[in-house]
Amino acid sequence: MTPLPTTPLPTAPSGPSPAAPAAAGHRPVSGTAHLAVTEDPHLAGRLENLHAQLAALDSLVVAFSGGADSTLVLAAAARALGPDRVLAATGDSASLSDRERRAVRTIAHDLGVRHAFVTTRELESDGYRRNARSRCWFCKTELLQKLGEFATEEGMDAIATGTNADDLLDPFRPGVKAAAALGALTPLADAGLTKAQVRAASRSWGLPTWSKPASPCLSSRIAYGLTITRERLSRVERAEEALRTALREAGIVSGDLRVRDLGNRALIQVTPSAVRDLGDCRPALDAVRDAGFDDVEVDPLGFRSGSLNTMAVEPTAAPRSPEGSNGQ
Repeated sequence: MTPLPTTPLPTAPSGPSPAAPAAAGHRPVSGTAHLAVTEDPHLAGRLENLHAQLAALDSLVVAFSGGADSTLVLAAAARALGPDRVLAATGDSASLSDRERRAVRTIAHDLGVRHAFVTTRELESDGYRRNARSRCWFCKTELLQKLGEFATEEGMDAIATGTNADDLLDPFRPGVKAAAALGALTPLADAGLTKAQVRAASRSWGLPTWSKPASPCLSSRIAYGLTITRERLSRVERAEEALRTALREAGIVSGDLRVRDLGNRALIQVTPSAVRDLGDCRPALDAVRDAGFDDVEVDPLGFRSGSLNTMAVEPTAAPRSPEGSNGQ
């Protein structure tokens, strides 16, 4: 394939993303009788569209996060091309948690697709470390450039992301725009598949990610304006793992869970139904504090995706380690 550009893209754009394409009539694709048919009258046709797009490729690298979207792309590509012509590639850096690192390996293995970690160096980018609202632009640019080099080395034809049709309706998705600028394919979005349809199809196909909560990178937990460092990322990961353990031991169920880094103050977000029980669970609160935060709060509104967009934080000292010493 033609290598993706390797020169940095200087500035994240500010305009709205293009609207998602409407699903059109599709000629049935041979061999797609196994595709899901549900109460959604559009789903079968859109899955056939997805199959046709992928079957037209020689080979494919899937930018694989292990979430519902990229897992469906990976499974559909393996069906359309055969697993030997598909490669799952995951960007590997300090922003990838060990939990997700294990998950991507397991999912790719279960689908019979070869998996590779590709080292990315977004933490070397001033734009990424500054952690402005355009942070994802710098991260996705680094990822797609590295995947472009990797795909060329492996002799693969194209690169696809898990962008879905709903993602294109968001007026500010710098990561989506960066991937588009670098020529990544978006087969889910191009087929008109929404997030709900991705989950419905995944459930029909027996994919384990059909109900998996969104799990963006660890940097998404750090409030805008606070510098991204390895220590901050590590502290958030420690806090979330400790919180999961404490909740499990206390019998508190929460599908969604975040520890938001607001400086040296942590804001815990869980499923709204678990907020009251969490507030009364001292071991859970202490577990987060012991990960390296001075103060811990429970968000009374519970988990909301994108909630950091509305939060302001005060400048604070560098995060302390669990032992109490400061360090980057």
